[in-house]
Amino acid sequence: MTAVLDVLAAVALVSGGLLCLAAGIALVRFPDLLSRMHATAKPQVLGLLLVLIGCGLRLRTAVDITTLVLVGAFALVTAPVAAHMAGRAAYRTGQVRRDLLVTDELADHPPDAP
Repeated sequence: MTAVLDVLAAVALVSGGLLCLAAGIALVRFPDLLSRMHATAKPQVLGLLLVLIGCGLRLRTAVDITTLVLVGAFALVTAPVAAHMAGRAAYRTGQVRRDLLVTDELADHPPDAP
């Protein structure tokens, strides 16, 4: 049973690491701020969760698992809000390449409107 959990932990750790690597590559390769944010926020959170699951499977103590669950919950709560606020600030300051937007739903609203 321990060997199976160790293999699952290794798979989760490697998968999470690869997703985090993919997010880092996307941060460098994608052309504009919004596509970089989209490509980094989603795989980064999933990669972190997989790393936390791998650590939890490897450590197997109640204190460690509780800490890992809290770290994962905090990441799940804060990452979408941070990405939304960064994207909104970039849009309002004109840092978004409008030629790459398929739809601009905020074009009809003044910059200070919620």
